[in-house]
Amino acid sequence: MPQHARNTPVCRDCDGFAAVAITTGARHLDGTRATLRVTCPTCHGTGHTAHASALLRVGR
Repeated sequence: MPQHARNTPVCRDCDGFAAVAITTGARHLDGTRATLRVTCPTCHGTGHTAHASALLRVGR
Protein backbone atom coordinates (compact mmCIF):
# COMPACT_ATOMS: atom_id res chain seq x y z
CA MET A 1 0.00 0.00 0.00
CA PRO A 2 1.52 3.38 -0.96
CA GLN A 3 2.38 5.92 1.71
CA HIS A 4 0.69 9.28 1.45
CA ALA A 5 2.88 12.37 1.70
CA ARG A 6 1.68 15.21 3.87
CA ASN A 7 0.54 18.24 1.91
CA THR A 8 2.77 20.98 3.30
CA PRO A 9 1.83 24.38 1.89
CA VAL A 10 4.71 26.21 0.21
CA CYS A 11 5.29 29.87 1.08
CA ARG A 12 3.62 32.03 -1.56
CA ASP A 13 6.19 34.83 -1.24
CA CYS A 14 9.39 32.83 -1.78
CA ASP A 15 7.86 29.78 -3.56
CA GLY A 16 9.85 27.42 -1.33
CA PHE A 17 13.25 29.07 -1.92
CA ALA A 18 13.50 30.58 1.55
CA ALA A 19 17.18 31.57 1.69
CA VAL A 20 19.35 33.22 -0.96
CA ALA A 21 22.94 34.40 -1.09
CA ILE A 22 23.52 37.84 -2.61
CA THR A 23 27.01 38.91 -3.65
CA THR A 24 28.08 42.39 -2.59
CA GLY A 25 30.68 42.79 -5.32
CA ALA A 26 33.49 42.96 -2.75
CA ARG A 27 36.08 40.25 -2.18
CA HIS A 28 37.76 38.91 0.94
CA LEU A 29 41.54 38.89 1.30
CA ASP A 30 41.69 35.27 0.12
CA GLY A 31 39.82 36.16 -3.11
CA THR A 32 36.40 34.72 -2.26
CA ARG A 33 33.34 36.87 -2.78
CA ALA A 34 31.60 38.55 0.13
CA THR A 35 27.97 37.39 0.27
CA LEU A 36 24.91 38.20 2.35
CA ARG A 37 22.47 35.45 3.34
CA VAL A 38 18.89 36.70 3.23
CA THR A 39 15.87 34.69 4.43
CA CYS A 40 12.22 35.16 3.54
CA PRO A 41 10.53 37.43 6.09
CA THR A 42 7.16 35.71 5.66
CA CYS A 43 8.14 32.11 6.43
CA HIS A 44 11.31 32.97 8.41
CA GLY A 45 13.51 30.79 6.21
CA THR A 46 11.51 27.57 6.36
CA GLY A 47 9.97 27.68 2.88
CA HIS A 48 6.59 26.54 4.22
CA THR A 49 3.63 28.32 5.70
CA ALA A 50 1.85 26.98 8.75
CA HIS A 51 -1.74 28.13 8.95
CA ALA A 52 -3.73 27.70 12.12
CA SER A 53 -6.03 25.32 10.25
CA ALA A 54 -3.06 23.09 9.34
CA LEU A 55 -2.08 22.80 12.99
CA LEU A 56 -5.49 21.56 14.13
CA ARG A 57 -6.24 17.87 14.16
CA VAL A 58 -9.87 17.18 13.37
CA GLY A 59 -11.62 13.84 13.45
CA ARG A 60 -10.27 10.55 14.65
